[in-house]
Amino acid sequence: MINVGIYNEHKLALEGITQLVQNYSEFNVVVACENKSVLLDKLKLFQVNVLLLSLQDVSVKNTNFIVQLSISFPKVKILIVSTFNSEDMILKTVKAGAKGFLGKESDASDMVEAIYTLRNGHDYYSKSITDLLLSRYVNTLNSAEGYQNEAFESLSSRQIEILKMWGESHSNQEIADKLFISVRTVESHKNHIMQKLNLKSTVDLVKFAIKNNIIEI
Repeated sequence: MINVGIYNEHKLALEGITQLVQNYSEFNVVVACENKSVLLDKLKLFQVNVLLLSLQDVSVKNTNFIVQLSISFPKVKILIVSTFNSEDMILKTVKAGAKGFLGKESDASDMVEAIYTLRNGHDYYSKSITDLLLSRYVNTLNSAEGYQNEAFESLSSRQIEILKMWGESHSNQEIADKLFISVRTVESHKNHIMQKLNLKSTVDLVKFAIKNNIIEI
């Protein structure tokens, strides 16, 4: 069971997200509020694994609030939920201590995958955001020829297959259907891949796939 906290300053949106999360038996909503002071008080009383924090901007006040949360509650993984996908906003929230970001194109399946990913100790960014963060990196590649290393060679053929399909924008469900395995097994493979490669985020995972010619730019 994963304990989830939800913050949204708009009551109607708060109720909607709370109901959505509660539809999944694996998640337990222990905190849901629309006031920052109340949120801080409740986080002291309840154990929260993942906090869905809805933000509309990255004002100094909001970024400082993320910093405050990450320092005061280091075990709580902060997942930003926003209708904006600006690179500036994403980078500022990450720098402040957020571990994931769901943008305007994200759906319920993205939310579920993000909660599981953060709970397992990894960062999560939806596909369009990953592409956005990679744009500057891709432009710095000097050659399309990849490299091989011990970490890459440690991956099994199935893990490489899953990494390639994920890099080509297939969802966990699509990968599971194509390989006739469960979504949970796909997620487990992805976690093992990141552990073997000593990677902390999905952005790093895509970088690795590009550099090793597992996926094409």
